[in-house]
Amino acid sequence: MSKEKKGIEIPKPWRIKRYYVYAMATVVALILPWIKINGNHFFLLSFDKMKLDLAFVQFDMQEMYLMPFILMLLFIGIFGMTVMGGRVFCGWVCPQTVFRVIYRDLIETKLLHLRKRIGNKQQDPDMSKPENKVKKAIAVLIWSVLALIAGADFMWYFVPPETFFKYLSNPSEHMTMLGFVLGVAAFLIYDIVILKENFCIYVCPYSRVQSVLYDEHTVMALYDEHRGGKIYENDGQEYHKVVEKQKDLKAIDPDAECTTCEKCVTVCPTHIDIRQGLQLECINCLECVDACTTVMGKLGKPSLVTWSSEYEIVERKGKTKYFRPKIIAYMVLLVAIMFALGYMSTTKEHMLLNINKETRLYAVKHLPDHKFKVENSYIFLLQNTEREPMKFYFEVIPPKGMEGKIKIAKPSKPFRVIPDVKKKKIVTLVTYDELVDNKRKDTIIPITIHAYALDKDGKPSKLVSVIRHTTFVFPKESVFNAEK
Repeated sequence: MSKEKKGIEIPKPWRIKRYYVYAMATVVALILPWIKINGNHFFLLSFDKMKLDLAFVQFDMQEMYLMPFILMLLFIGIFGMTVMGGRVFCGWVCPQTVFRVIYRDLIETKLLHLRKRIGNKQQDPDMSKPENKVKKAIAVLIWSVLALIAGADFMWYFVPPETFFKYLSNPSEHMTMLGFVLGVAAFLIYDIVILKENFCIYVCPYSRVQSVLYDEHTVMALYDEHRGGKIYENDGQEYHKVVEKQKDLKAIDPDAECTTCEKCVTVCPTHIDIRQGLQLECINCLECVDACTTVMGKLGKPSLVTWSSEYEIVERKGKTKYFRPKIIAYMVLLVAIMFALGYMSTTKEHMLLNINKETRLYAVKHLPDHKFKVENSYIFLLQNTEREPMKFYFEVIPPKGMEGKIKIAKPSKPFRVIPDVKKKKIVTLVTYDELVDNKRKDTIIPITIHAYALDKDGKPSKLVSVIRHTTFVFPKESVFNAEK
């Protein structure tokens, strides 16, 4: 709601804009696990099915090399966000803040009127009154239900909703899942009702990391001491409040504009006074900016607390530089990681195949008419990562000059593999030709295995197809003589 007094327009509060972001983040978090494309989720790390769904593409656990890139994307994104806008993640996206706003501002204040108003977060309800005790119990009960929903929603990124509710119908066989959901819910009840913002101040490590990431152009909630006047003095160890009333401030600095109304203090969820300067407890929720904007706007003046940088407000060296080398470096790094992640996602293999040779290097059998055959055996471990049973087969690609001389003896025909089940197959390759003539040692011949699924028309699939490299061992001449 915008209104104009004495020529100063009071803009829509940052608090309302944050509520829009909270609502959008909540809707996305709740709906995303239900969305499937081609049977795959946007993100699903299933330890039950041993698979990873990422951007609606399914990966097997053996393709977990993608996870470091996802984590890098997450952390570098948050670090870059911090360099640009301080703890804007904490104030605008973090579930801890969202949950506290839902419990404190929506349930306790707006719904049950346990608290008098959103603008005073320092004053706790008078719990000596019986009606407040009842309201508190109702508030905790409502939040407990929401905490269970949040715990279930968190679990849906590991156990998809369709499987989750199926397991929930038989809880005795899925106590681990049920215990995890209840554990998350219990933690959220303790965190939001009892621990409150102390989690942000004392528990969360992010508040300790931010001081390393900040620079003079980092945007944060700052008090303009040049206009408002000095409220605190720093003796090198801690801040001491030097004025309590506006008249005391005016006596020291006649041009000081701060009214000492303390609105910016009472509205702060982490119980700090922004007039002390940069503090680790500040989560950049901008509640203090809204409070001061309203008070100073009524006096026809701009807010003394603004979302800006020390470079612009404290040091007054000029305008904040948003796109500086450090920010550009973070952006380039994020784009590079996203490109690498996207590229590796497109190179996903639609079947998994590991090839190991048996402990016996080869077997030599003599045939009539001075002929022989040399066999090499392998263990093929396959997995069909598609969603329907498929038939698989393969071909041998020998080195140049040996084409058609190494053949498949076993299996003689395509074999069926069902989805998400590892299948072990003994494979024997054979040759009837003298591939090399070496009297002194066995010869290791590199070969390529092209494994593929058969399409419905019986032809090799171009999509479900992999290449693996292995070796064929051909014996030395003395082995043939010993067999005779």
